[in-house]
Parts: sequence; C-alpha cells; structure tokens
Amino acid sequence: MSTTVITGIGELVTNDPARAQQGGLLGLVTDAAVVIEGSRVAWVGPAAEAPDADVQVDAGGRAVIPGFVDSHSHLVFAGDRSAEFEARMTGEPYTAGGIRTTVARTRAATDEQLTSHVARLVAEMRAQGTTSLEIKSGYGLSVLDEARSLAVAAQFTDETTFLGAHVVPAGTTPEDYVALVTGPMLAAAAPHARWIDVFCEDGAFDVDQARAILAAGADSGLRGRLHANQLTYGKGVQLACELGLAAVDHCTFLSPLDVESLRDSGTIATLLPGVEFSTRQPYPDARGLIDAGVRVALASDCNPGSCFTSSMALCIALAVREMRMSPAEALHAATATGAAALDRDDVGVLAPGKAADLVLLDAPSHVHLAYRPGVPLVAGVWQAGRPVVG
Repeated sequence: MSTTVITGIGELVTNDPARAQQGGLLGLVTDAAVVIEGSRVAWVGPAAEAPDADVQVDAGGRAVIPGFVDSHSHLVFAGDRSAEFEARMTGEPYTAGGIRTTVARTRAATDEQLTSHVARLVAEMRAQGTTSLEIKSGYGLSVLDEARSLAVAAQFTDETTFLGAHVVPAGTTPEDYVALVTGPMLAAAAPHARWIDVFCEDGAFDVDQARAILAAGADSGLRGRLHANQLTYGKGVQLACELGLAAVDHCTFLSPLDVESLRDSGTIATLLPGVEFSTRQPYPDARGLIDAGVRVALASDCNPGSCFTSSMALCIALAVREMRMSPAEALHAATATGAAALDRDDVGVLAPGKAADLVLLDAPSHVHLAYRPGVPLVAGVWQAGRPVVG
C-alpha cells in the first residue's frame, strides 16, 4: 500500500486520550505530521520525527482535525418546505406537522430521484468536512417507502436508521400504525438498517409506544436510538437512559432528573443546535449538561423542515455562541463524541489504526470554526485515506 505524509501541520487535533495529558481534551499536537497507509492512520507525531512516505503533502502551517461525524440526519426526502420556514420566521410556531407534507412528496419520488438528492446532500456535507454520517428513513411511512428509503440511504453509509415511527400518517390510528411499524414495516426495513429510532414526543409517539417499537427493533437485531424532549418536557430521555441507549437526541427540555439519568447511564445527549436556530426554540443547556458530567455530541439534524443545514461547522459555532460550549468541547462533540453516539471508535480520532478521515482547515487553529462562522474554511478532506476535497 502507498503511504502519504501530511507535514507542516501547525495544529493537529487528534482526540486521542493518550495525548490528553499534554494536549488537553483534543489531544493537540503542534508542528505535527500524520502518515496515512491505505485507509488508516499509520503514524502521528512531531513533523521533525515523521517517517518517509511515498507522497508528501505540506499543510503550510494550517490546522488538521478529524472529519466531522454527523450522527443525526434525515437526507432521504423529496420536496421543499421553505414556505414553512418563512411562516415560522413571521411568527408561526413549529409543531412538526409539516412532516406529512414531506411524506407525500417522498412517496411520489422515484428511487432515482431520491438517490440523486441524497448524493447531492452527502457531497455537500463532505465538502464541509463531514466524513461519517448517519441517515434516517422516516418520510415514507409505508412498508414499501420505508424499505426503499433505507435501501437508498445504505448506498451512502453503514449507519442507517429505521424511523418508521416518525409520525402517525393520515388515515390510520396510532394503535394500528404501531402494529404496522413493529410488524411488516420492520421486517421490510431491518435488512437495510443498523438502528431503529422513534420520535417520542407530544403529537408523535408516547413512551409506551416508543418502548414497544424499540423492543421490536431489538428483537430484529437493530440498535435503539430516540428523538426525545425536543418540543416539551417528557419521559423520552428517561426511557433512553433506562434502556441504556447509546444516545438520545434533541434534549432541549430537561428536568434535573433527566440530567442525573443521562450522567449515571452514560447515554450521550446529542444536541442539534441547528434546529433551535431554524425554529427559534430555546437552545439546550449544553454548559449545564457538561458541568454535570453528561457526555454531549453535536449533529446537524439535516432535514427539510426544522433544520435544513448540512454544516457541522455552523453547529459548532452555534454551540459555542448560544450553548456556552468552549471551541474545544464543541469540536470534540462533533467528532469523537459523535462517533461514540454511533457506537464507533474507529472514526472521530486521529491515532494509529484509526480511519484516515481528516480535514485540512484554511486556518491556523480549530478555534476558527467558531471564530469565523459562515466562512468556508475546509481546504482539503481525506476519507478512508483518499483525498476527496481539495
């Protein structure tokens, strides 16, 4: 296998716990180099000690970070809900009712149209430094359309999530729809999915329905995830902690008991600040969660309704500005902890043996991700050891 050395790195973010004593939370190395062999990182350390390689790339004093790990996205859809966004910006509240609009358009789209749309969004994410991502279904809500949505998603990532329990579609009852989700729909979806998810919220599915759906998914070999406590206080976060889920997402409205349960269970709170930016809801209390000992991840929640952004850099900037995370905490949450939310330890970290997914920033430091919001700072991206941007 050929080898590549990236040298002249002014600041290297490794997220390697072995380097935390000298390099802090991010395991920073200055005047650094990285050697890539095949699809993996082979060596990390001071540039002056870097071994020879077949190809040499000079970072020119710029920063290198692990590729972003976006652990929550809804990319398989058709249509546009900009009118809904405009209405929210003129005073109408977000209620999640627009999901059914996207369902109708997604059902009407061909497989080719859905695939082309997902490919465009994945390329958009990659150009902004996202090298690992999760993709949910949830805009089909029929046996056929959920299965084909997941088959489309599986062309782009191994981290596919069956979200048949997004909302109850028109023309059925919650009881009948839960029976469909846990029966024929799950059977059709499971071969294309790694995870199962439920929107546990007022107006969607209650905690008993969520428990039954997650249990059925587990019986089919799917790991559980959960949307919870986005629109109001509820029991979803408690359920996630009780079940020992890897992560529970949104966590906008949390009680003291919710925070204690997250801390004690180790379940990651995946925060989605792009949603609050796009819906004008209150931001989650990331500072309080971190200070309480809760692990926090950041993800985009890219979707056509409540948050149509694919930019993890924007989520980092919002987390720093609006949720009082430090730049280091926000970057770690968007990389290493995002990987943990997907039960992965091979991405989000730059250390020997890990995936060679890394991003060259056109900046001297990771701090510029929050310091210069909205500025395209990605100068290069390597995914599985191959340059894919720049």
